[in-house]
This record gives sequence, C-alpha cells and structure tokens, in this order.
Amino acid sequence: MGKKSKKYPEYSNGSVVVNGRTVATVTKDKDNNVISSNYNMSDAEKNIYNSIQSGLSNSLGNLFNISDAQRKEWNNQINSLRNQGINEINSIYEPMETNLKNDVARRFGNLDNSVFLDNLNSITDKRAKAVADLSDDLLSAQNDMYNQELQNRINTITLLSNLNSIMNNNILSYTSLANTNAGSGNNYNANSYSATSGNKTSFLSDLSPYFSTAASTAMHFI
Repeated sequence: MGKKSKKYPEYSNGSVVVNGRTVATVTKDKDNNVISSNYNMSDAEKNIYNSIQSGLSNSLGNLFNISDAQRKEWNNQINSLRNQGINEINSIYEPMETNLKNDVARRFGNLDNSVFLDNLNSITDKRAKAVADLSDDLLSAQNDMYNQELQNRINTITLLSNLNSIMNNNILSYTSLANTNAGSGNNYNANSYSATSGNKTSFLSDLSPYFSTAASTAMHFI
C-alpha cells in the first residue's frame, strides 16, 4: 500500500524589506482565497503621493481658469506698457510738431498755409500709425501673457504627471519583486512536496487549490 500523501504546504507569502522596513508584501487570504499585493508607504511617501494627486487634480481642474487677481495683474502690466508707449510716441512727435510750428511761423509769419498743413498732416499720419502699432503690440503682449501662463500650467501638470509615474513604477517594481519572492517560495514548497510526499497522483492536481476559479488577485497601496 502506498505511503499516505502529506498535506500540501500553505501558500508562501512574499515580501521586500528595505533598511529594516517591509515595503511590499504578497499574501493570500485564507477565508476568501484572494491574493493581495501590498505596498506599504512611509509617512513621507504618503505626503508626497497625496500632494502629487492633489496637485494634479487642482491643476487639471483650473487649467483654463483665469482668476480675477491674475487678470488684474495682466491689466496692470498692459497699462504700464501702454503708458510707456504713449510717452515714447509723444517724445518723438510733439517736438516734431513744435519745431514745425516754429519754423513755419518764422518763415511765413503764420500757420495758415499749405506748407504747415501738409507737413502737419504727415506728422499726424505717422503718429496715428505709431498709436495703431502700439495697440497691436499691446494685444500681442496680452496674448503672450495668457499663452505663457497656460504653458507654465501645462509644464506643472507634466512635472506632476512624471512624478506620479515614477512613484507608481517604483510601487509596481517592489510589488513585482515581492510577488517573485512569493513565487520562489511556492516553487520551493511544490518541489519539496513532490520529492517527499510519495504521492503518485498528478502533480498539477495537487496544485488545484491554488488555481481555483474562485481565486482572485488585488493590489493595495497602504
């Protein structure tokens, strides 16, 4: 009569320990047959992780929202540029008008003549062109402010997204390593059981409790 088979070993859990702290585990719940991968965050990691998630949520939610304070700041900058531009235009064309008046008055004795009016119209046209150019420049500056602000926000989102990916990849690496450790333990148990049990039945049938259709897996960040 053949030797009675030993009971198949319990599921071998896996873990990863860094500097004395268990950072990742893989365990099997005996009651509901669920295998769970767990990453145990330190307090510092939790703060960073939560800050990244909060930052991403706020940045994405407010990507196109411009606050009243931001609009006021832009308006102040535009007004400053406008005043600077007007002063520069006046500094150029007011002396030209004054010189023209003095020159015509000296030569003709009055300003009621075609020479003065023609030259004045030329100066006025150039001044009007300068004012129009200033208006275009101010509109372009306003658009540049908005585009730069939007780009800065996108850069922030990109940075936060990259940090989030780095943390998640780190978590997955540790949980995968813990899962590998659990697999090594279970392989050792299976080989030891197969070598010592004297069981003549199929090796795969002995593993059936671990491949039950009721089994499931889950991953947790703690």
